[in-house]
Order: sequence, then C-alpha cells, then structure tokens
Amino acid sequence: MSLIKRDTKETNIEVSLDPYGSGKCDVKTDIGFFDHMIESFTKHSQMDISLQCKGDIHVDFHHCVEDVGIVLGQAFKEEIFPVNQIERFGEATIVMDESSVTTTLDISNRPFLHFELPVDGKVGEFDCELVEEFFRAFVLNAGITVHTVYNRGKNRHHIIEAAFKSLAVALRRAIKKDKNLGVLSTKGVL
Repeated sequence: MSLIKRDTKETNIEVSLDPYGSGKCDVKTDIGFFDHMIESFTKHSQMDISLQCKGDIHVDFHHCVEDVGIVLGQAFKEEIFPVNQIERFGEATIVMDESSVTTTLDISNRPFLHFELPVDGKVGEFDCELVEEFFRAFVLNAGITVHTVYNRGKNRHHIIEAAFKSLAVALRRAIKKDKNLGVLSTKGVL
C-alpha cells in the first residue's frame, strides 16, 4: 500500500492507496461533493483509499481538487508500475438515471486525457469545471491514457458521478491480475 504526502503553501495531503482492496474509503477534504465522488470512485474501483486534505478552500476548491488528483495518481502509479500480468485495457459505461458516461483507458505509461463532459456551473458549492482538473491531474500522474466521453444526460450531479464511477470500473477491469499475461506490449515493457 502506497503512502504519499504532499505539502505546499496551498494544500497538505496524505493518501494511502491499495489498488487490490475491498473498496474501503476514509476521505476528508471538507468539500462535500468531492468527498462523495471519491467515495464513489473508491467503492466502484474496489481500491482502499485513505485521504486527508487540508487546503485553502477559503479561496476556492481548485487547489485541493487538483492536488488530490496529483497525489492519487502518484500513489496509483507507484502501486501498478512496472506493469505485468494485468489486463491493461479497461472500459465501462455507467448510467445514472438519465445520464450515461463511458470511460476507456490503457495502463500505458503514456499519460493522455481526452475529456468530453459538458458540465458547467455548480453542484452545490462545487465548480463543475474542477472535474476535468481532477481527471487531468490523476491521469498525468498515474501515467495512463483515459478517454471519458458523455453519452447523454441533463443532471450535473448524475453526469459527474457517472464519470467518476466509469473511471473506477474501467480501472478495476484494467488492473485485473492474470498470471498468464506477462506484459501486454510488443515492446515487452510499458
């Protein structure tokens, strides 16, 4: 289980992550909607995540959300790489009532994010534009390729939660162990 700490003038974060857990979550960022998204991500990925973040939320939520993505990505990368005996690719489409979001990904060691989620405005006090900031920070620091695409929906809460859940399920499928696989790359390494 990886333990990562990040201390800056804007945030103090401590994260522990076990990618092969049972979905146990202990999260406190003081950003209610974001905590709810991390709890959903943890449950559906089946990772065990303990996350404490103290930050300058009196300014806004940006620094906390982005920095949590950075630290979670670093912890994930530390646990998964070097890649060996995992499925590598994952995909999930999640529906939440009227909403549907699909995430496809590659545990590639080549970070790239394609993000199509038409959410603006707020959910409660949470700025919806921060969802992309979290995804970008997580993906770049995890060293993975992720495509998250909106299929349909109107409710911002449902769309955003479907995005977090689709990322979680796609990751759970991609890191599934199979001792017969070796490294799924013609290069022999990822």
